[in-house]
Amino acid sequence: MSPGSVGHTQRRVDAILIVDDAPANLELLRKLMSEQGYQTYVATSGERALAIAQRAHPDLILLDVLMPDMDGIETCRRLKQHPLTQRIPVIFMSAKTETEDVVAGFDCGAVDYIGKPLRMAEVCARVRAQLQIRSNNETQQEQAERLRTIVNNMAEGLLIIEADGRIQYTNPACDQYLGYRENELAGRSIAELLSPLVTQEYLDYFAMYAANPETAHNHGTREVAIRHRNGEALSMDLTLTPMYLRQPLYIGLLHDITHHKQSEDALQRAAYLDPLTKIANRRHFDSFLEKEWQRAVRGGSALSLVVLDVDHFKLYNDSLGHPAGDSCLQQVAQAIDSHAARPGDLAARYGGEEFVLLFADTDAGSAMLLAEAIRTHIEALQLPHPRSSTSPWITVSIGVATIEPHQLDDRKALFVAADRALYAAKEGGRNQVRATHSGSTAWETVKALVLR
Repeated sequence: MSPGSVGHTQRRVDAILIVDDAPANLELLRKLMSEQGYQTYVATSGERALAIAQRAHPDLILLDVLMPDMDGIETCRRLKQHPLTQRIPVIFMSAKTETEDVVAGFDCGAVDYIGKPLRMAEVCARVRAQLQIRSNNETQQEQAERLRTIVNNMAEGLLIIEADGRIQYTNPACDQYLGYRENELAGRSIAELLSPLVTQEYLDYFAMYAANPETAHNHGTREVAIRHRNGEALSMDLTLTPMYLRQPLYIGLLHDITHHKQSEDALQRAAYLDPLTKIANRRHFDSFLEKEWQRAVRGGSALSLVVLDVDHFKLYNDSLGHPAGDSCLQQVAQAIDSHAARPGDLAARYGGEEFVLLFADTDAGSAMLLAEAIRTHIEALQLPHPRSSTSPWITVSIGVATIEPHQLDDRKALFVAADRALYAAKEGGRNQVRATHSGSTAWETVKALVLR
C-alpha cells in the first residue's frame, strides 16, 4: 500500500527523526530504521531538527553531537525546553566518548549515548529499548492526563472531600460555579458552603461510612443551597459517592440547575467566526470537535480530520503584498467551506494559512475523496502564484486522518496523525493529499492496565 493510500485500522508506526550532517551516515541510518519498520524523518542541522520535531512529533530522535552552527548538545537542550518536544527521548551518537562528553550528553536531557563508529545491531537494540521504555512510561502518564483533562473539562463541578469535611480538591467548573480562584477552596470545610443542618448530615454520613464502609448506604443526589463566594445562595444538585483509597474520600458532583445567561451565549457565538475569512475560527472548531468526538464515542462512528496548508504562501505575500494575501485566504476559505455541507461537518481557519475540516460519520475512504475534491477545487480557482515552484496557481497540501474514537482516546493523537500526513504531502512535492488512519488504542490500554 502506498503512503498516500487509505486502509483499514492499523497499528501506528513509531517515527524516528535522524539528525546528522554527514549524508552517508544519514542515509545509512535512514535505511536501517526503515528496514526495522519505523517511519523516518531526516535533518542535516540542529535548526531543521527542531522544526521537524515540533511539527511531526517523532517518537525518538537519533542525534549526532558534532554538527556545524548548532551542535547536538545545544539542539537537545532546546528540544527539552520546548513543551511540544521536551518528552521526546534523544539518543546521542558521537565519536566523543570520554566520560565528560557522555556526562554532558545525559546532563542536557539525553536518554542514551552511542559511541561511533556505530554498531548497527547495537543501534537497533538501543532504539527498541528506548521506544519500549517510552511506551511503558507514557501509558500511565497518558491515562492520568486523560482523566485530568476529563475532570478539568467537565461541565459539572467536582469536589473531593475528606472524612472530616475538609475539601481536598475542586475542579475548574466547581470554582467557576462558586466564584472561587483555583485551589482557593482547598483546605476549607464544607461548612463554609452548606447550611449547618446539611453540613452535619454529611459529617454524620462520613463517620458512618468510615466506621463500616461495607454497610454504609450510597448517599445519592439531593438538591442543596450552596453559598457563592459573594454570599449568594445557589441551587444545585449534589451527588455524593464514597471512594476508599488509603483513607476514606468522597466525590461530590455539582450540577447547576439555575438558568444560563443568554447574553453569555450570544457573546460566545459572536466569537466563533474568524474575522478575515468569515468561516469558523479555532475556538469554534475545538468546541465543535469536542461535541462531535463525544457523539462519535457514544455512536461508535468514524471522525475524519483534514488539515491543509496553502503552498508557498509566504512567497505569495512577499511578491503580491498582504492585501492580496488576505484576498487569497478569503477565496480559499470559501472554497473549503463549501465542502462542509452537513450538520456534522465544519471548516475553520486554524491559524495563518492553515485550515482544518472535520467530517463526522465519515470513513477514511470518503474523507480521502472529499480532501481530493477540495484540493482540485482550490487549484481550479486559478489564483496566480508567480513565485510558486509547484504550480502557476495557488495550491494546497492536505493531510487526512480518521479515527473511531473511544472514551480513553486522545484528540491530540488525531491532529498528530493528520499533521504527519500533511508533512508527507509537503515532502512528496506539495499540491497533493496524503492520509493516515489512526486506530483506537483505548481497549489495548485498558487490557494492559488490567493485566499488569
